[in-house]
Amino acid sequence: MKLAARDALSYFAKPDPGKAGVLLYGPDAMRIALRRQEVIEGLIGKQGEEEMRLTRIAGGELRKDKTLLLDAIKEQGFFPGPRVAFVEDATDQVSDTVKDALFDWREGDAQIVVTAGQLKATSKLRKLFDGHPSAYAIAIYADPPSRAEIEATLGKAGVGNISREAMTDIEALARILDPGDFRQTLEKLALYKIGDPSPVTSEDVQNCAPATTEAEVDDMLNVVAEGRANELGPLMVKLAGQGIDPVALSIFTMRHFRSLHAAASHPNGASAGIAAARPPIFGPRRDRMTRQASNWGMYKLETALGILTDTDLTLRSASRAPTMAVMERALIRLAMLAQRR
Repeated sequence: MKLAARDALSYFAKPDPGKAGVLLYGPDAMRIALRRQEVIEGLIGKQGEEEMRLTRIAGGELRKDKTLLLDAIKEQGFFPGPRVAFVEDATDQVSDTVKDALFDWREGDAQIVVTAGQLKATSKLRKLFDGHPSAYAIAIYADPPSRAEIEATLGKAGVGNISREAMTDIEALARILDPGDFRQTLEKLALYKIGDPSPVTSEDVQNCAPATTEAEVDDMLNVVAEGRANELGPLMVKLAGQGIDPVALSIFTMRHFRSLHAAASHPNGASAGIAAARPPIFGPRRDRMTRQASNWGMYKLETALGILTDTDLTLRSASRAPTMAVMERALIRLAMLAQRR
């Protein structure tokens, strides 16, 4: 039978050992792999594979030897306990073999877990699980996780006491990270808060979030946006020493000031503009950029974007001017502009 999203969450939290099996399919291999691990662990426990209660069968191998799956669900393991026969990367070519195993399944046999890629509604494999009275078919989509899924993942990671602001940041992370990185971030957060009964804060989330390629440039962007021109020189020397390209620096700066301009021009104010930004801005950086957008104002930010556009054209032209010096001069102009009231 086909499970809807809400029912699927309940199944992932506690797989039904009385059913013959489950098909997980969809376009995102990482999401399917994470759900498959969750299901198998829920059925046989964390030690199941070590105790040889998990049999792995590749879809290609099953096409060559049609007895593999039926043998796997019927064989008795050396260790007591529930067992799983896992078929990976299945296609419609093995649907008849899987059908024979499903309809021959009896209580006490190994549960059948099958993963597949994107399957059409006409797929024989999908129709088999959709129509079987003792098996589930669950579509795994590449959509960001829902609030319920995030809370379930947090609970599994052992993170319970969360401030409202931190939850907003966690939801933002869920939209921009791939599922594996997001789960690792929550596990890191759980370790980070061990022995600390205080609520998880935005700063805690920021400290545990993966570092981005823009992290090295953030200090420079804040110095410029906050008008601290006297601090710019040493930072530019450091960035040049790290080999950061002036054109890349121009792109980062343009993106930052465009976000500020979008926030400053939002009809509901800078705070609402930053909250609506895509990709999401979270943690202490969100509050900082809100202050920057408010301090600059929409019209002054339009002037800043004009300076950056002219600088970008110069950097990409055939001009023989030293590119890092051109970029530094533009940043100084912006920092001085930020000081004007």
